[in-house]
Amino acid sequence: MTTFHAFRIHNDAHGYRGGVETMHADALSPGEVLVNVAYSSVNYKDALAGTGKGKILRQYPLNGGIDAAGVVVASTDALFKEGDAVLCTGSGLSETRDGGYAQYIRLPSQWVIPLPDGLTLRESMILGTAGFTAALALLRMQDNRQTPALGPIAVSGASGGVGMLAIDIFTRAGYEVHAISGKPAHFDFLRELGAAECIDRHQLVFSGKPMDSARFGGALDNVGGPMLAGLLPLIVPYGNVAICGNAGGVGFESTVMPFIIRGASLLGIASAGTARDIRGQLWHHLASDWKPRHLGRIATREVTLEQLPEVFERMLAGDSFGRTIVRVGHV
Repeated sequence: MTTFHAFRIHNDAHGYRGGVETMHADALSPGEVLVNVAYSSVNYKDALAGTGKGKILRQYPLNGGIDAAGVVVASTDALFKEGDAVLCTGSGLSETRDGGYAQYIRLPSQWVIPLPDGLTLRESMILGTAGFTAALALLRMQDNRQTPALGPIAVSGASGGVGMLAIDIFTRAGYEVHAISGKPAHFDFLRELGAAECIDRHQLVFSGKPMDSARFGGALDNVGGPMLAGLLPLIVPYGNVAICGNAGGVGFESTVMPFIIRGASLLGIASAGTARDIRGQLWHHLASDWKPRHLGRIATREVTLEQLPEVFERMLAGDSFGRTIVRVGHV
């Protein structure tokens, strides 16, 4: 290997910009494991980073892409050897170190996850950070005694990547899912993924009362803002609301009543810094008992590095559907 292609992001005297360029492995962020990247994915965070419309990167230049999956080509850590199939999500990728939008990535071994049996490299990136986040929400809810017996799980932002995968993952784990989305044209698809009920966000009227009739056993909220405030009074006693997104706003107004009268819990889901042992546990679930049944359908587009700017603009404009996979190499 001499040089390779990468979607690299700069912010300097020439302005903020990202595009495909040629680089050498010597310029990559340090780490014990060098990986030939086969696939990455596109998350909302990637679109913000790639366009500069969000403050994601903490240093420049860096390769974009918060997810990566590929094959080890060199390692100074005995736990990994040449030819091992591996993946990495979050862990500072495209934030403090080079990410997965490059034909090669160098990673600290502590964040490298062996590809579990039951998943292909491509499937692991259909899941990516989005699927990992949904699975982490389910794990945290179950650790806090969430069970299917408490009632249906509401999933807001259900037509987004996390939402779609959450429907499939929660359903696979035995829960009834009620999908909340502002895109009723996608309701038939959400039902095919397993949603027992689809609710039009524009027709969902919250009472504004501190407490309301319990409707959901729990919720995974990808929206925040008024949606989160409206869901909390609808949760059954000792149900959980996991929050992992803020498309509807970073602030919300509520009262202590759902918490001190019904014992509801609000669980924050921060996937990027998840501990290594939990990562391994979640990827095992995602390759087995929680593996979504409809990964092939959820992956609605596969693109190259050169097509990323168009994908970013469409995603930020709200004109994307399903998961976009980035075909980086030919592993």
